[in-house]
Amino acid sequence: MLARAWAATRQGVDGQPVEVEVHVSNGFPGFTIVGLPDAAVRESRDRVRSALLSCGQRWPQRRVTVNLAPSGLRKAGPGLDLAIAVALLGAQGVVPPGAAEGLGFVGELGLDGSLRPVPGLLAMVLCLASCVREGVVVPAGAAGEAGLGVGQRARPVPSLGVLIGVLRGERRWPPLTGLAAAQGRSGEAAGGAGPWGEADLAEVRGQQLGRRALEVAAAGRHHLLLVGPPGSGKTMLAQRLPGLLPDLDREAALEVARVWSAAGLRWGEEGLPRRPPVRAPHHGITAVGLVGGGADLGPGEVSLAHRGVLFLDELGQVAPATLQSLREPLDEGVVRVARAGVRAVLPASVLLVGAMNPCPCGEGLPGGWCRCRPAERARYLQRVSGPLLDRFDLVVGVPKVPVDELLSRAEGECTATVAARVAAARARAASRRAGPAGRDGLAGWSASARALLERQLRAGRLSARGAGKVAAVARTVADLGAEDEVGETAVAEALALRAGLGLLAPGGRW
Repeated sequence: MLARAWAATRQGVDGQPVEVEVHVSNGFPGFTIVGLPDAAVRESRDRVRSALLSCGQRWPQRRVTVNLAPSGLRKAGPGLDLAIAVALLGAQGVVPPGAAEGLGFVGELGLDGSLRPVPGLLAMVLCLASCVREGVVVPAGAAGEAGLGVGQRARPVPSLGVLIGVLRGERRWPPLTGLAAAQGRSGEAAGGAGPWGEADLAEVRGQQLGRRALEVAAAGRHHLLLVGPPGSGKTMLAQRLPGLLPDLDREAALEVARVWSAAGLRWGEEGLPRRPPVRAPHHGITAVGLVGGGADLGPGEVSLAHRGVLFLDELGQVAPATLQSLREPLDEGVVRVARAGVRAVLPASVLLVGAMNPCPCGEGLPGGWCRCRPAERARYLQRVSGPLLDRFDLVVGVPKVPVDELLSRAEGECTATVAARVAAARARAASRRAGPAGRDGLAGWSASARALLERQLRAGRLSARGAGKVAAVARTVADLGAEDEVGETAVAEALALRAGLGLLAPGGRW
């Protein structure tokens, strides 16, 4: 008496198909699960038993063996409950043979037989889409999320009792009604994710260099570091950056939804998120909290900010080891996590924005009244390593705003105006990358622009990585100005937008 059902487990932010086999035989009554289950999977025995009894079904007084294939893949979480229950019912003959064929099952069982959503449901549904032809059975509360992955093939049910009736042919599948049905057809809806509300750039007084740095960072997805004393407006500037970014396309929105689903988080309204995510963790965050991993290989803050903005305030107070863990994700756009027998690749393509004081007292900019001893300042600056600083495309000093500008009622450009220029610059960059010259980083440069970059390299003011970043920023500056050629002015502005490194490492390379 053997029955099978398809399920899935989460590994990182991806789903892995799992074939659940249940064998009921004569012998001493018992229930065994094999196939590298974790504690939550092993505890499914008690949840499945209570759910079956609550639905009026009997628990077999025989030997039950549950095999989770492939046996070498670690299985985690309660998402296998529903598949185990269905396969057990099939092995007992409660549902007809073959009733579960062509279906996948994802969901946690309540003791009363109800179905509950599980973290990573979207990734599980997506991986099952290629394994089953009829559809994927999910909890009714996750109908919209499942519809994003398999559309009309989502089969939402409220409880195990309803599912038994459907598999017996006694009732029809509950319909995908309202918003869930619309999502199944189009897969598009409003949504968002972020800790900040709408903030307009026009509210910022002064800080012309900081405002320009925001525009360049948004247009070219350049990492930005703001350095200045307390109260100068660093956080205020960073809060206005997300408003300059364009909406997510469907592919990017689905990636964001998959990551947030794996973390057990919601991204706002039902449907795909439309706005880039924003994450702003506390400076006491650990390395695992920042880049992910841990026992369940879950995503960290850098993955939750995928395709959006990761803001690290008080960068100089973050643990140095935590900051060092960002170096590879910033270069590769992914986090590679390896544990004993388990590996996962977590997406981490972010726009990093950092803010920090120039010294412990915060008044260390030129002209400030710094009270720090040289040794204190040196220890503070050493917390942010040179290799990490070199990965910031833009490093800008944010001095205190003069009183006249602070009290002035004159407003600068609003977010909508700057966002329009950002969108136009991104469009120019996309069309250029599609052409044959898009592979040459110095294509379309004037002779004077090349000469200026060469002088900075020969003077030792730029590392090789720094030169590449200056070149990329100069190209973005030219795109913002609708210029086909990168001129000396664009390179000079790119160098000026990186010159803030001298505030953190006097005498060092930019």
